[in-house]
Amino acid sequence: CRCPECGSIPLGSQDVDALVLNEEWLRQKLRMAFEINSRDGIDQVGQGIWRLGNSRSTPVILARNLNDLLRNPGLLEGLRVRDGSLRVITPRPVGLTTHPFAQDIEWLVLEERFAFYGGAISFIEPSDQRSAMLPHETADVRYGPFAVDFRSVKLPGHGHINLTEAQAAVFSALWSFKGEPMRAERIMAKAGLKSEKPIDVFKVKAKDKDKPGADLPLMAYRALVVTQRREGLYAMPCAYLESMVPH
Repeated sequence: CRCPECGSIPLGSQDVDALVLNEEWLRQKLRMAFEINSRDGIDQVGQGIWRLGNSRSTPVILARNLNDLLRNPGLLEGLRVRDGSLRVITPRPVGLTTHPFAQDIEWLVLEERFAFYGGAISFIEPSDQRSAMLPHETADVRYGPFAVDFRSVKLPGHGHINLTEAQAAVFSALWSFKGEPMRAERIMAKAGLKSEKPIDVFKVKAKDKDKPGADLPLMAYRALVVTQRREGLYAMPCAYLESMVPH
């Protein structure tokens, strides 16, 4: 442990077990790093997830774990200001090298984009414009309104909407049929899921109904997928339109 007054101090195993991060201190120091107005309070918006305030009109979100955000894609969408961008701070999971969010969400890796010195935390700006843009390329729109991995979809009036793996698999399966109506069992088999109908993975769970933005993936599904209930067929017209465009 490095003490500001004494320098480096070795710690025994019992000392390490007794150390606990002062999370309130960390949140306040991160707010100072972004020069967030002190009148903006810190709001806990989920388990281990906080909204630190606005930095130049852009909401700043801190989460203990990236997976907590990926499991609830509608949460971030509900925190946007007039469909604007977001800045999200999390540690980097082991082995993750690609950008996990939509293109308009700036992911700030806690251990890489911040420095601790002299009792304060400072934000490390990217060295150049190219390095700032590279992490977002994987989330760019590639297939109609979808990202290359189908983990986000751009919906007019709502911007980029993040999707779960199951939701992305359903959209990817529908896209592969190029707008041709298909029965539910074939779509779900293509997606590798056990649910009976495509809409099943988009339904909002009871525990998430009050969470802001939880219904956005379902809204995207209803906007993009045409259902013929009597025949039990499903199709995504935008996939057909995209297939007709010369490449």
